[in-house]
This record gives sequence, C-alpha cells and structure tokens, in this order.
Amino acid sequence: MADLDALLADFADESAELERLVAPLDAEGWRLPTPAPGWTIAHQVGHLAWTDEVATRSATDPDGFARMLTEAAPRVATFVDEGAEEAAAAPPAELLRRWRDGRTALVAALRAVPEGAKVPWFGPPMRPGSMITARLMETWAHGQDVADALGVAREPTHRLRAVAHIGARTRDFAYTVHGRTPPAAEFRIELTAPDGALWSWGPADAEQRITAPALDFCLLVTQRRHPDDLAVRVVGADAAEWLTIAQAFAGPSGAGRAAGQFG
Repeated sequence: MADLDALLADFADESAELERLVAPLDAEGWRLPTPAPGWTIAHQVGHLAWTDEVATRSATDPDGFARMLTEAAPRVATFVDEGAEEAAAAPPAELLRRWRDGRTALVAALRAVPEGAKVPWFGPPMRPGSMITARLMETWAHGQDVADALGVAREPTHRLRAVAHIGARTRDFAYTVHGRTPPAAEFRIELTAPDGALWSWGPADAEQRITAPALDFCLLVTQRRHPDDLAVRVVGADAAEWLTIAQAFAGPSGAGRAAGQFG
C-alpha cells in the first residue's frame, strides 16, 4: 500500500468527490432513501461524520475512546446506527459542516500519531495507514449508496486499490463472521485497475483464483452489488464460496443487495 501521506490525500479526494454530490442537495434531497434499508443520504453522510469523529478520538484520547466502548457495550447492536440517526437529524448545512470539520480533524490526528504506534479501534488496534485506508473504504462504499440514490455513475479511480486491499486482507474475517473456518490455502486475486494496470494479492501459483475489474471486486467486498451482477471470475470451490460472504467492513454481515437490483 501507499505511504501515509498518499493515503491521507486519497481520503481527502474521495471525501471531496462525495461532497460534490451532496453539497448541492436541498433538504428534500438529503432525505432521499438509499439502497441501505432505513438510511437516507443524510444517514450515510451522518455515519461517515460520526465515524471520523470516533476515529479522531481513538487517535487523540485512547482512554476516552475506551470509556466510550464500555458505555456503549449494552447497546452494541445499535450503537453505530444511533450515531447515524442522531447526525441525520441535523439541518443539512450543519451536517455537511460537521462532516467536513471531522475529516479535517482526523487527518491532523493521524499525522500526529508517533511513528510505529497504533490506535485503538472496535477490533484490533491499527496503525494510522490502516485506519485511514479503512476510512477511505467506508467513504467510497457509503458514497456508492449516495450515488445509487441519486442515479449517478461515478468514475473509477486509483483509490479503488485501498478498497480492494481491505477486501483481500479481510478474507478470513468474513469466514469468522459467518462462523466458518477459513481455507488454509491463500487465494490469488488479480484485478484490472481503472488505468489497465494489474493489481494482485496472494501467491501467483495459488489454485484458488479470483479475477475481476477492480470496480466489480470493490462492489463485491463492500456488498454494494450482488455477485451475479458482477464480472468476477473464480477458479476453485473455496474461492466461489468466499464470493458469497466477502465483506471489507467490520461488524456483522449485512443483507447486501439483490441480484438485478440496479438493472
């Protein structure tokens, strides 16, 4: 993966691209439903704003972050959704300003983390590069929900590499979430980048193989499209099984999207 400065720049660019979609919307536009059940565009942006703020707290106040986790433990199933719901209730201009200020603070906080240190999170602690990669992935994924709500097709960029990287690295996590044992052998994943380059993970001679356009793979691992609607090709039964459970995001698996939902 790229260095921290490059990842922070990509995060800023991905966020700015999404902001260009939502900033012109009126109040009614912010209330448009997205493919995520029960979530409007305001919920999507509110979730991003809330999570960026929590990530900033983890980097600047780890003890406060630990207290927050303890207090939230009784509401573990609803904690994240509550944050999105509260943020979505704000006037659009206020929510937009909160999201903008929050991601600026996050970039500054991660730059200030001492070299080699990790920051706490809901799962294992992460280095700043991994944290901002996860935030970039989420911004892209929730941005896809917004784009779908608006009927907008986004241009794929090199930033998909960060999304794909998390998708590849969370293979075993997806099995664990579903109570299954991950395959012992690694998979080979080969993706065609937007500029035609080859991105790859895993041993070149692996028997289990996945090949796809980078965009399709990213839509798969963020569960923004059904596998049947994507140009993802597999070799091997284990790889085929993984396509049905892959997820790049933390937490329980979602319902995903229905086959043919987007035409």
